[in-house]
Amino acid sequence: MFLEIRGIKKSFGTGDSRVNVLKGLDLDIEKGEFCVLLGPSGSGKSTLLNIIGGIDGADEGSITIEGERLEDMTEKKLSLYRRKHLGYIFQMYNLIPNLTVRENIEVGAYLSDHPLDVDELLHTLGLYEHQKKLPNQLSGGQQRTAIGRAIVKNPDILLCDEPTGALDYHTSKEILKLIETVNQRYGNTIIMVTHNDAIKDMADRVVKLRDGMIRKNYRNEVKIPAINLEW
Repeated sequence: MFLEIRGIKKSFGTGDSRVNVLKGLDLDIEKGEFCVLLGPSGSGKSTLLNIIGGIDGADEGSITIEGERLEDMTEKKLSLYRRKHLGYIFQMYNLIPNLTVRENIEVGAYLSDHPLDVDELLHTLGLYEHQKKLPNQLSGGQQRTAIGRAIVKNPDILLCDEPTGALDYHTSKEILKLIETVNQRYGNTIIMVTHNDAIKDMADRVVKLRDGMIRKNYRNEVKIPAINLEW
Protein backbone atom coordinates (compact mmCIF):
# COMPACT_ATOMS: atom_id res chain seq x y z
CA MET A 1 0.00 0.00 0.00
CA PHE A 2 1.30 3.45 -0.94
CA LEU A 3 -0.03 5.47 2.01
CA GLU A 4 -0.99 3.83 5.31
CA ILE A 5 -2.57 5.80 8.15
CA ARG A 6 -2.94 3.90 11.42
CA GLY A 7 -4.48 4.96 14.73
CA ILE A 8 -3.98 8.70 14.21
CA LYS A 9 -5.03 10.76 17.22
CA LYS A 10 -4.63 14.51 17.68
CA SER A 11 -5.85 16.94 20.31
CA PHE A 12 -5.37 20.64 20.96
CA GLY A 13 -5.40 22.54 24.23
CA THR A 14 -4.99 21.29 27.80
CA GLY A 15 -7.17 20.53 30.79
CA ASP A 16 -10.82 21.55 30.49
CA SER A 17 -10.20 23.25 27.13
CA ARG A 18 -8.66 20.12 25.55
CA VAL A 19 -10.34 19.15 22.27
CA ASN A 20 -9.87 15.74 20.65
CA VAL A 21 -9.77 16.59 16.94
CA LEU A 22 -8.82 13.16 15.55
CA LYS A 23 -9.91 10.05 17.44
CA GLY A 24 -7.95 7.14 16.00
CA LEU A 25 -8.14 7.16 12.20
CA ASP A 26 -7.20 4.26 9.91
CA LEU A 27 -6.99 4.83 6.16
CA ASP A 28 -5.22 3.36 3.12
CA ILE A 29 -4.68 5.31 -0.10
CA GLU A 30 -3.31 3.74 -3.28
CA LYS A 31 -0.68 5.27 -5.54
CA GLY A 32 -2.25 7.56 -8.14
CA GLU A 33 -5.58 7.66 -6.32
CA PHE A 34 -7.65 10.85 -6.14
CA CYS A 35 -8.98 10.94 -2.58
CA VAL A 36 -11.44 13.52 -1.23
CA LEU A 37 -11.65 14.16 2.51
CA LEU A 38 -15.16 15.48 3.05
CA GLY A 39 -16.75 16.89 6.15
CA PRO A 40 -18.12 19.94 7.92
CA SER A 41 -15.94 22.57 9.54
CA GLY A 42 -14.27 21.14 12.64
CA SER A 43 -14.46 17.51 11.48
CA GLY A 44 -10.65 17.17 11.52
CA LYS A 45 -10.03 16.96 7.75
CA SER A 46 -7.49 19.80 7.52
CA THR A 47 -5.70 18.53 10.64
CA LEU A 48 -5.37 15.10 9.02
CA LEU A 49 -4.06 16.69 5.81
CA ASN A 50 -1.43 18.63 7.78
CA ILE A 51 -0.31 15.46 9.57
CA ILE A 52 0.01 13.56 6.25
CA GLY A 53 2.03 16.50 4.95
CA GLY A 54 4.39 16.51 7.91
CA ILE A 55 3.34 20.07 8.79
CA ASP A 56 1.90 18.89 12.11
CA GLY A 57 2.60 15.82 14.21
CA ALA A 58 0.09 13.29 15.56
CA ASP A 59 -0.21 12.55 19.29
CA GLU A 60 -0.55 8.84 18.54
CA GLY A 61 -0.46 6.56 15.53
CA SER A 62 1.67 6.31 12.40
CA ILE A 63 1.79 7.50 8.80
CA THR A 64 3.75 5.33 6.37
CA ILE A 65 4.43 6.43 2.79
CA GLU A 66 6.02 3.79 0.54
CA GLY A 67 7.38 1.98 3.59
CA GLU A 68 8.81 5.08 5.31
CA ARG A 69 7.31 6.10 8.65
CA LEU A 70 7.09 9.88 9.04
CA GLU A 71 7.45 9.75 12.82
CA ASP A 72 10.81 7.93 12.48
CA MET A 73 12.30 10.79 10.45
CA THR A 74 14.58 13.44 11.93
CA GLU A 75 13.49 17.07 11.41
CA LYS A 76 16.10 17.42 8.66
CA LYS A 77 14.95 14.25 6.88
CA LEU A 78 11.29 15.27 7.24
CA SER A 79 12.07 18.68 5.71
CA LEU A 80 13.84 17.01 2.80
CA TYR A 81 10.96 14.56 2.42
CA ARG A 82 8.41 17.38 2.22
CA ARG A 83 10.55 19.21 -0.32
CA LYS A 84 11.08 16.23 -2.60
CA HIS A 85 7.84 14.26 -2.33
CA LEU A 86 4.98 16.60 -1.43
CA GLY A 87 3.17 19.42 -3.21
CA TYR A 88 0.80 21.75 -1.38
CA ILE A 89 -2.11 23.83 -2.67
CA PHE A 90 -3.72 26.05 -0.06
CA GLN A 91 -6.49 28.67 -0.14
CA MET A 92 -3.79 31.22 0.57
CA TYR A 93 -1.61 31.12 -2.52
CA ASN A 94 1.67 32.23 -0.90
CA LEU A 95 3.06 33.25 -4.28
CA ILE A 96 5.95 35.70 -4.67
CA PRO A 97 4.05 38.80 -5.89
CA ASN A 98 6.84 40.45 -7.88
CA LEU A 99 7.71 37.28 -9.84
CA THR A 100 5.98 36.37 -13.10
CA VAL A 101 3.77 33.32 -13.50
CA ARG A 102 6.68 31.40 -15.03
CA GLU A 103 9.17 32.48 -12.35
CA ASN A 104 6.83 31.44 -9.53
CA ILE A 105 6.48 27.99 -11.10
CA GLU A 106 10.24 27.73 -11.63
CA VAL A 107 10.73 28.27 -7.88
CA GLY A 108 8.97 24.92 -7.40
CA ALA A 109 11.12 23.27 -10.09
CA TYR A 110 14.32 24.23 -8.25
CA LEU A 111 13.20 22.12 -5.28
CA SER A 112 13.02 18.88 -7.29
CA ASP A 113 15.51 16.40 -8.71
CA HIS A 114 12.99 15.38 -11.39
CA PRO A 115 10.86 18.43 -12.23
CA LEU A 116 8.27 18.41 -14.97
CA ASP A 117 8.88 20.36 -18.16
CA VAL A 118 7.86 23.94 -17.33
CA ASP A 119 6.69 24.77 -20.88
CA GLU A 120 4.51 21.65 -21.06
CA LEU A 121 3.02 22.40 -17.65
CA LEU A 122 2.29 26.03 -18.63
CA HIS A 123 0.35 24.70 -21.64
CA THR A 124 -1.55 22.19 -19.43
CA LEU A 125 -2.53 24.99 -17.03
CA GLY A 126 -3.54 27.35 -19.83
CA LEU A 127 -0.85 29.80 -18.71
CA TYR A 128 1.67 29.60 -21.56
CA GLU A 129 0.48 32.82 -23.25
CA HIS A 130 0.43 34.59 -19.87
CA GLN A 131 3.73 33.31 -18.47
CA LYS A 132 5.37 36.77 -18.36
CA LYS A 133 2.49 38.38 -16.47
CA LEU A 134 2.20 38.66 -12.71
CA PRO A 135 -0.26 36.11 -11.23
CA ASN A 136 -2.63 38.80 -9.90
CA GLN A 137 -3.10 40.16 -13.43
CA LEU A 138 -5.00 37.02 -14.46
CA SER A 139 -8.49 35.73 -13.69
CA GLY A 140 -7.89 32.63 -11.55
CA GLY A 141 -4.20 33.11 -12.32
CA GLN A 142 -3.06 32.98 -8.73
CA GLN A 143 -4.65 29.60 -8.07
CA ARG A 144 -3.47 28.17 -11.41
CA THR A 145 0.06 29.43 -10.74
CA ALA A 146 -0.04 27.94 -7.22
CA ILE A 147 -1.06 24.58 -8.73
CA GLY A 148 1.78 24.89 -11.24
CA ARG A 149 4.33 25.61 -8.52
CA ALA A 150 3.11 22.61 -6.48
CA ILE A 151 2.94 20.15 -9.38
CA VAL A 152 6.15 21.12 -11.25
CA LYS A 153 8.08 19.29 -8.52
CA ASN A 154 6.32 16.15 -9.78
CA PRO A 155 5.41 15.25 -6.17
CA ASP A 156 4.30 11.77 -5.15
CA ILE A 157 1.43 13.36 -3.24
CA LEU A 158 -0.42 16.59 -3.98
CA LEU A 159 -2.21 17.93 -0.89
CA CYS A 160 -5.06 20.35 -1.59
CA ASP A 161 -6.73 22.23 1.28
CA GLU A 162 -10.03 23.74 0.06
CA PRO A 163 -8.40 24.77 -3.26
CA THR A 164 -11.68 26.24 -4.58
CA GLY A 165 -12.94 27.65 -1.27
CA ALA A 166 -12.41 31.30 -2.21
CA LEU A 167 -13.29 31.01 -5.91
CA ASP A 168 -16.48 31.59 -7.88
CA TYR A 169 -18.37 28.68 -9.48
CA HIS A 170 -16.85 28.98 -12.97
CA THR A 171 -13.27 29.36 -11.74
CA SER A 172 -13.78 26.54 -9.22
CA LYS A 173 -14.73 24.12 -12.00
CA GLU A 174 -11.72 25.23 -14.07
CA ILE A 175 -9.38 24.58 -11.14
CA LEU A 176 -10.96 21.17 -10.42
CA LYS A 177 -10.58 20.26 -14.09
CA LEU A 178 -6.89 21.21 -13.92
CA ILE A 179 -6.34 19.07 -10.82
CA GLU A 180 -8.15 16.20 -12.57
CA THR A 181 -5.93 16.62 -15.64
CA VAL A 182 -2.79 16.66 -13.48
CA ASN A 183 -3.89 13.41 -11.78
CA GLN A 184 -4.59 11.69 -15.10
CA ARG A 185 -1.54 12.99 -16.98
CA TYR A 186 1.14 12.74 -14.31
CA GLY A 187 -0.27 10.04 -11.99
CA ASN A 188 0.26 11.96 -8.75
CA THR A 189 -1.70 10.82 -5.70
CA ILE A 190 -4.09 13.63 -4.77
CA ILE A 191 -5.64 14.20 -1.35
CA MET A 192 -8.15 17.03 -1.32
CA VAL A 193 -9.95 18.52 1.67
CA THR A 194 -13.31 20.09 0.90
CA HIS A 195 -16.71 20.80 2.42
CA ASN A 196 -18.29 20.90 -1.07
CA ASP A 197 -20.27 17.67 -1.33
CA ALA A 198 -20.39 17.75 -5.16
CA ILE A 199 -16.61 17.38 -5.51
CA LYS A 200 -16.73 13.84 -4.08
CA ASP A 201 -18.23 12.56 -7.35
CA MET A 202 -15.01 13.22 -9.32
CA ALA A 203 -12.80 11.31 -6.85
CA ASP A 204 -11.63 7.68 -6.82
CA ARG A 205 -12.00 7.47 -3.04
CA VAL A 206 -14.32 9.39 -0.73
CA VAL A 207 -13.61 9.63 2.99
CA LYS A 208 -16.30 11.33 5.10
CA LEU A 209 -15.22 12.66 8.48
CA ARG A 210 -17.36 13.87 11.36
CA ASP A 211 -16.30 14.65 14.92
CA GLY A 212 -12.77 13.41 14.31
CA MET A 213 -13.78 9.98 13.04
CA ILE A 214 -14.16 8.37 9.62
CA ARG A 215 -17.88 7.75 9.08
CA LYS A 216 -17.67 6.52 5.48
CA ASN A 217 -14.81 5.33 3.27
CA TYR A 218 -15.64 4.07 -0.21
CA ARG A 219 -14.52 4.04 -3.84
CA ASN A 220 -16.65 5.59 -6.57
CA GLU A 221 -17.71 2.93 -9.06
CA VAL A 222 -18.40 5.66 -11.61
CA LYS A 223 -16.61 9.00 -11.54
CA ILE A 224 -18.14 12.21 -12.88
CA PRO A 225 -15.71 14.45 -14.81
CA ALA A 226 -15.06 17.79 -13.08
CA ILE A 227 -16.62 19.72 -15.96
CA ASN A 228 -19.97 17.93 -15.34
CA LEU A 229 -20.17 18.61 -11.61
CA GLU A 230 -23.09 20.74 -10.41
CA TRP A 231 -23.64 22.47 -7.09
